[in-house]
Amino acid sequence: MKESQTQQEIMNDLLKLVAPGTAFRDGLENVLRAKTGALLVVGYSPEVMEVVDGGFSINCDFSPSYLYELAKMDGAIILSEDLKRILYANTQLIPDSSIPSIETGIRHRTAERVAKQTGKLVVSISQRRNVITLYQGSLRYALKDMGVILTKANQAIQTLEKYKAVLVQGLTNLTASEFEELVTLYDVVNVMQRVEMVLRIKMEIKRYINELGTEGRLISMQLEELVSNTEDDAWLLFKDYAKDPSDDKIRDIFVQLKKLNDDELLDTNHLIRILGYPVTSNAHDDSISPRGYRVLNKIPRLPNVVISNLVDNFSTLPKVMMATIEELDEVDGIGEVRARTIKEGLKRIQEQVFIDRQI
Repeated sequence: MKESQTQQEIMNDLLKLVAPGTAFRDGLENVLRAKTGALLVVGYSPEVMEVVDGGFSINCDFSPSYLYELAKMDGAIILSEDLKRILYANTQLIPDSSIPSIETGIRHRTAERVAKQTGKLVVSISQRRNVITLYQGSLRYALKDMGVILTKANQAIQTLEKYKAVLVQGLTNLTASEFEELVTLYDVVNVMQRVEMVLRIKMEIKRYINELGTEGRLISMQLEELVSNTEDDAWLLFKDYAKDPSDDKIRDIFVQLKKLNDDELLDTNHLIRILGYPVTSNAHDDSISPRGYRVLNKIPRLPNVVISNLVDNFSTLPKVMMATIEELDEVDGIGEVRARTIKEGLKRIQEQVFIDRQI
């Protein structure tokens, strides 16, 4: 969870390359079952040329069976960046020995140093331990057994269900407080924490799905059903309460939240600052009014441009609630029919929220 977004994206891309169901993974599994071991470099560049010595130029189409046969030789195999061709086989890799490595085995130590020196994906298949390890730059990841990953993914889905239920209840309570004009900064921050926790579990499950490949379809469907609208809810929440509601600032809030470690996420002062407010001793009591984006988006068939016009005209949700049909009618894009729809829609939402809060 402390990884930067860039590292997460790199890891997800790597896991997609070696996911079950791909020709590359089939080849790796063939080598693994044969217990011959292998050292593979994905991509051929001037940096890779510097560490390659000897070997045979193959330059043939990639296939799992070819990879298996070539892995019987002791040297490393060089593949094209798109994994469609096998370029060299039985090569010797001689990386800079001054590059630090935490590995002990010769093959894995070489793999780690080549990955750091070239920036390319290097795959090491252990001959004795039956483990496939990925290296790229400073990243290192050992692929796990499918059964283990499925178990972890299912456990993560169960955890996500619980966190999502808590988030939904938190949003319901917040909406009820908005109608009662009793929202405090602490209430908003509390929901922010729950949103980010759900999004972090989502990222963890997506990594499992990438690693599962074709085996992860059901997990992917469950994930989509659970969190399909979470980021939209978070966006509208921040539009309602951020000091600066511009789209650039909202995107920046998402980025800043991802950078927080677990302890910082639980610190309300961090989140208050991220929203753009000064930290005070009474965050529990500092009242704040929503602009109304989140609630107004619950009214069916109400265009975003009309919602923006309402917020621009009335500034806060309580003022929209108090507006008469005539006052709503004066807003650009709202006629008498739509004004009545807005009044009735807000009333229905309010009634439903108070019912949901009691459940």
